[in-house]
Amino acid sequence: MLQRLKTTWFSNIRADVLAGITTVLALIPDSLAFAFIAGVNPMVSIYSTICILVLISIFGGRPAMVSSTAGSMAVLMTALVAQHGVEYLFAATILTGIIQLAMGLFKLGRWMSFVPHSVITGFINSLAILIFISQLRYFEGQSWLMYAMVLATLAIIYILPKFTKAIPSPLVAVGFMTLIVVFMHMNLNTVGDLATIEPTIPFLHIPSIPFTLETLWILLPTAFSLAIVGYSETLLTQTIIDELTEEKTSKDKEMKGQGIANTVTGFFGGMAGCALIAESAINVKVGGRGRLSTLVAGIVLFVLVFVLDDVLNSIPIAALVGVMMMVCIEIFDWSYFRDIRGKPLAHTLIMLTTVAIVLVTHDLAIGVIAGVVLSVLVYAYRSATQLHVHEETNGDEKIYRVRGQLFFVSSDTLLDRIDFNDASENVCLDLTAAHVWDHTAAKTLDKIVVRLQGKGKSVRVLRQAGEPSSKTA
Repeated sequence: MLQRLKTTWFSNIRADVLAGITTVLALIPDSLAFAFIAGVNPMVSIYSTICILVLISIFGGRPAMVSSTAGSMAVLMTALVAQHGVEYLFAATILTGIIQLAMGLFKLGRWMSFVPHSVITGFINSLAILIFISQLRYFEGQSWLMYAMVLATLAIIYILPKFTKAIPSPLVAVGFMTLIVVFMHMNLNTVGDLATIEPTIPFLHIPSIPFTLETLWILLPTAFSLAIVGYSETLLTQTIIDELTEEKTSKDKEMKGQGIANTVTGFFGGMAGCALIAESAINVKVGGRGRLSTLVAGIVLFVLVFVLDDVLNSIPIAALVGVMMMVCIEIFDWSYFRDIRGKPLAHTLIMLTTVAIVLVTHDLAIGVIAGVVLSVLVYAYRSATQLHVHEETNGDEKIYRVRGQLFFVSSDTLLDRIDFNDASENVCLDLTAAHVWDHTAAKTLDKIVVRLQGKGKSVRVLRQAGEPSSKTA
């Protein structure tokens, strides 16, 4: 127990601390932007981010994965806040956490294994593009200084590691650019220009709503949608971070951790959140591996807001945009396109479809669902085309040897191959090399047997091992 505690918390102290500090730099503008999307006070998002980071560090299943308020979830909150007010949002956040906790307890994390790699690649690439597009708004109406500072930030991020990796280069870049803006009095937008930071410590708060069945029906659609989107984005991010760190972590434990974090956050006047791929990628790429990295991120954000708010307000947006541009470059799967000629065409189409749908809808969940559905259709088509029916005659018996998957798509192929007017008096359907998957296939077999019997033929059906070896119909 003590060894496990040491491994997950204190085996990488220096790197985790620096990674946590660096990660906060990417969280700040996003947290403020998500509050605007949801239509709530920016401090609600800041409080939520701090609370979720601290709690997920303790209860989550994937160390070093960053969870916070999220744009994909903030979009779902807009209508509820506009129609019923922020108190209903707090209640919906609590209900979201309870649903996610149930997901973890009922071990629904296993369903994420049904998401194919082509869809995960599409998820990553579309997210990189969305992040890039979201940063473009900061360039509107800006002078050449904005572009110069973004380029300078990127230059430091990529050049500094060639000389030293003692301190994460994004942290050095943002610190250096902040000093330049402060001491040279540059006319550039800073964090303080995005929103007014008025730190007040949140306290335990029971949402001021009527506790009735009618209220539950108002909250349930939003809470359920938040839980599903949070589930999808969190577990997809976890899959990606597991691959980056070459570790296997518990998705069910992560969902329970997300549930606890969102439930508690709701009681402290916060909005629901989930794992963020961009910030998680930053955390891992600059050395974060343990739970300490996300705990430090939460603590540093708290200190910046409540103690060093002047420093927080002075950070130039250009530097933070540079960091996010680095994230876009790093998480985009360039290797997929370098080797695209060696990829199956169907996989490439699924990946591109996932990306296209996400970019059109700006909804990662819809893109992933569409990608999974398309993958299922492709698999069904391939399975149907790989059904083989071999005919042979043994004396007065016509034998149909079936090999492959029999289900609703392929069952008609078998039906078409049966010659109901053949002169043979006996017919054998050999299914020992086939698998009957669904009710449609079973009904098709029944139909074949009935039609053959109607022609005065004796029918014998051979099944797979484990089933009756033969039967005379």
